[in-house]
Amino acid sequence: MSSLPKITKKKSTTRRNLWFERLMALLASANLGLVLFDLSYTPWRNFWLQGNIHLLKFTVKIPLPPITKWYDPIKGIEPNRETQKYLDTVNTLEEQIAQTGLQSPQVENLLAQLRRLSSETIDTDPFRVANKSGTLEKIKNRMRDRIGLDSARQSFNTFWTQDHLSKYGWQKEQNFFNTKIRPLIETNYYRPIGENGEFVDYFWIIDMPFVILFGLEFLGRTWFISRRHVGISWLDAMLWRWYDIFLLIPFWRWLRVIPVTIRLNQAEFVDLQRIQTQVTQGFVATFAEEITEVVVVRVIKQVQGSIERGEVTRWLFQSEKRTYIDLNNINEVEAIADIIIKLVVYRVLPKIQPDLSAILRHNIESILKNLPAYKNIQSIPFLAEIPNQLTEKLVTEISQAAYEAITSALEDPVGSKLSAQLVQHFGEAIASEVQNQQTIEKIQSLLLDMLEEIKINYVERLSQEDIEQIMEETRKIHQLAQPHGGQISHYK
Repeated sequence: MSSLPKITKKKSTTRRNLWFERLMALLASANLGLVLFDLSYTPWRNFWLQGNIHLLKFTVKIPLPPITKWYDPIKGIEPNRETQKYLDTVNTLEEQIAQTGLQSPQVENLLAQLRRLSSETIDTDPFRVANKSGTLEKIKNRMRDRIGLDSARQSFNTFWTQDHLSKYGWQKEQNFFNTKIRPLIETNYYRPIGENGEFVDYFWIIDMPFVILFGLEFLGRTWFISRRHVGISWLDAMLWRWYDIFLLIPFWRWLRVIPVTIRLNQAEFVDLQRIQTQVTQGFVATFAEEITEVVVVRVIKQVQGSIERGEVTRWLFQSEKRTYIDLNNINEVEAIADIIIKLVVYRVLPKIQPDLSAILRHNIESILKNLPAYKNIQSIPFLAEIPNQLTEKLVTEISQAAYEAITSALEDPVGSKLSAQLVQHFGEAIASEVQNQQTIEKIQSLLLDMLEEIKINYVERLSQEDIEQIMEETRKIHQLAQPHGGQISHYK
């Protein structure tokens, strides 16, 4: 019963940690959302300004709050004075026509002013600062199509005349300008450049509270990790949480998708185990062939080099001259030989004794059949079974005597010592005889050729192996290793 409070306390701590992870994951997600909105704001400003979505030949207008009015100051965006003056003049023209009519001197003055402003707009391209020169080209093309002239300057000069507006109708031309030209001009803006050579941007004011919060959390987390785990310094803990650094740097903010994704996995909002497995296997499948081939060829080349330099020969045949580190004061070769001999004598020989007896019986019978007396005995009825009985007795006695002799030799201390000496002398004799120069050269040549054949045949065959099939077999092994479908999280 005393363990119940500990279990309850552990579960409570785990739950609090999970809620904390979820809270920080949500805050990090919100910050990433702001970052992505900020990065996309300038390219998408036309949509936030007018709410227009162009689908083929149709335009769908979505009602939006005045987002540009709120966020333009954050990006340092100001109305362009030249294009804004142009639109203000058009507004004044509309008011003047409503008051005095199209043919008044005041209207003619405003039309002359618009012709002059149109020429200046074409010459100076005020859209260039906002990287919207394409918008100016679109305005010029629409005006050319409206008037039917090749020159955009002449088209504007014709459009802003009393004759043209009277001929084609002021209301109709006003509607054309307000629906086809004005929305394009309204998208232009001016954005000042700061002393650092970059556009003025005050997003850091919004981002700073998040950076301070994540910075304090980073210091707290890493300090707690360094205190909780033995042998891990505060710097090591910071390297442990390396991905959180992206939440603190004021540039490359789009990289915050990395810590946010990891935090969502830690908070159990998403499960990245399967994605991680697929990415890992994809990486392995991409490089497994090259890496395996390089490693195998490298190992074979090293062995070939050792053989050519005679290092393997010196290692094998000059053991008494080289320093050898013994970890357990046991001659492993002799110990293994002793185990194998006892295994053969006590386990293997009893099982194959009937086969050995059959071979021995066959040999004895073959020898007896060649004796003249054997044939004479076979012709006598009451003596015909004697050779068979004799053969059976000889086989039993010989096999039993040989087995007892071997086991006695092993169980006898002197016999055991003699057996060990036999193994040792046998190895020394082989090493001594192999040290013949011609024999060494022949063995080295054969080893080099064998390794070259392995490199050509098996390594090339390995490089042609279907890596995807190997990965499929690996996945099956992992499934067998986790029969209940359990998944292990690799994030700490």
